[in-house]
Amino acid sequence: MKIENGWKVLLMDHFRVADDFWSSRMELVKNKMIPYQWLALNDQLLNTVPSHCIANFRIAAGLEEGKFEGYVFQDSDVAKWLEAVGYVLSWAKDEELEKTADEAIDLIGMAQQADGYLDTYYIINGLEKRWTNLQDHHELYCAGHMIEAGIAYYKGTGKRKLLDIVIRLADCIVDTFGPEEGKLHAYPGHEIIEMALVRLYEVTENENYLSLAKYFIDERGQQPLYFAEEQKRNNNEFFWKDSLFQFQYYQAGKPVREQRHAEGHAVRAMYLYSGIASVVKETQDTELLETIKALWEDVTNTQMYITGAVGSSEYGESFTFSYDLPNDEIYGETCAAIGLVFWARRMLEMELNSSYGDVMERALYNGCISGMSKDGTRFFYVNPLEIDPVACRKDQRKKHVAVERQRWFGCACCPPNLARMIASVGNYVCTYREQEIAVHLYIGGEANLPFCGMRMRVESSLPWGDTVAIQMEGEASEFTLDLRMPGWSSTTGISINGKEEKPMVHGGYAKICRKWEDGDKVILTFDMGVKRNYADPRVKADVGKTAITRGPLVYCLEEADNGKGIGRMQLPADSAFTVEPGIVEEGSKDLVTSGRQIALSEAPLYTFRRPDKGQDTRLRLIPYYLWNNRGIGEMEVWIREGV
Repeated sequence: MKIENGWKVLLMDHFRVADDFWSSRMELVKNKMIPYQWLALNDQLLNTVPSHCIANFRIAAGLEEGKFEGYVFQDSDVAKWLEAVGYVLSWAKDEELEKTADEAIDLIGMAQQADGYLDTYYIINGLEKRWTNLQDHHELYCAGHMIEAGIAYYKGTGKRKLLDIVIRLADCIVDTFGPEEGKLHAYPGHEIIEMALVRLYEVTENENYLSLAKYFIDERGQQPLYFAEEQKRNNNEFFWKDSLFQFQYYQAGKPVREQRHAEGHAVRAMYLYSGIASVVKETQDTELLETIKALWEDVTNTQMYITGAVGSSEYGESFTFSYDLPNDEIYGETCAAIGLVFWARRMLEMELNSSYGDVMERALYNGCISGMSKDGTRFFYVNPLEIDPVACRKDQRKKHVAVERQRWFGCACCPPNLARMIASVGNYVCTYREQEIAVHLYIGGEANLPFCGMRMRVESSLPWGDTVAIQMEGEASEFTLDLRMPGWSSTTGISINGKEEKPMVHGGYAKICRKWEDGDKVILTFDMGVKRNYADPRVKADVGKTAITRGPLVYCLEEADNGKGIGRMQLPADSAFTVEPGIVEEGSKDLVTSGRQIALSEAPLYTFRRPDKGQDTRLRLIPYYLWNNRGIGEMEVWIREGV
């Protein structure tokens, strides 16, 4: 296998988002989500589970008396909040927000220990116990998030204080872990430190960080198994001793290079796979490349929902087996879809392959932003594709599926994860290398090309319209423009300065190599026709059903438009769709068609009489990400298809 050399991410210091769809959501993060989440972290939200995050840091810093409260990984919520703030400040200066963040960073600095260690759970409960439960106590997970925050805040503001804090933290970790004698030959129970260390390596050029990231990956699952030894040595409990996945819950039951099937906790897996891809890019490790590509094929071809959700089981928040994709008992954690976006972008840093861009787009527009309400103050942890509120209240198997978004969670990983994802969406649009730029997401904005003196202005009507315009401005330069041909568009037209072009397509990207002049304009026209999607027949939950998409968006039926009994709806095979202005969100598009609903009758529970074909009805479908913004009700993505 071959790794394409030199691809780098066009970060937001070179790409500024100006997009009808995403700019409003970025502003929502800045003006609503970040202030709201700051209140939550400070336990100032009424009628919600307390966070204790800032209180824990104050106690660890010696400013207050008290005990640690919340989950052992509570520090990570503060880190993700700071990361989101760093991204926001890179595109919108805000003195008050920056002042608040600086004060939080000062607090974190006061809590940090002399050797660089930083984790409030152990600072408060006893430093002599640190690194004694790597399997479950999330020290390296919290460190990974703090490192990501330090980098984002440095990039967004130019201030080094948090960056210097995380460098000291990373150095403490380098001094503690590794293959050398006297160090812990170990790895994290919850991954993320791997990709964070690679990012810190990119910023500092300190190869110790890259080496340790690779070590964590290569040591994982080796015999004797560290977690098993750690349990015996420290008398730690093994929560998954009666499970089918055992240590594969942590993706640690066997060496990473032997893994070909995604198993265990879905978020951990997404973060691990993102870290593997980051390491492969930097080390050119072709054996590890083979591993990560096999895992990509397994996840996206056998274990991913049409919305980009991953993790089908509530037990362990985990993957199960190929084609096991129940719609009503799904877990589909918001963080897992976000992790899939991270992974896809990192795969694109290794090679241009439109399947990575397609999945990144699918998860971003559907599986991720479905996790938040329109106003940014309510959140889903679990993202079902089918919901019956009665079943969620009375069926233990569906108890984990919330019937409405929540104000906050005791385990609040998803809300700040959404904030940092949306605030940094500009980092996912393009990658580049010498004299070449690739466009992966058609999000409007302006890009300053790092390899020449040109700017690239993008105007996008997606996800509602069918046209994207890319205009070159500045000093003429010769380079290659790579344009992803979306899998959802049956035909994609390309013209340059009004003349139709038929460029070579490689890996799902149209490649246009020419000397670009000031004012040159590329127009892409996509097929935005409504599509019926059908699952592999091995997906039992979707046999005889169809899911409706238009462009990158998945659609669903909701009770608010179609009444009760969504599960009895049928969509005839010949039903045509019309596109109408959206009801739930201004500027959105709904789909309207004719359907049938199987009528209720007075017949016995079982009868010899075949049900009639149903009553004709008008069906309205809304974008999946907008469901549950109008109260509690039934919802369904996969609809029974009639004759």
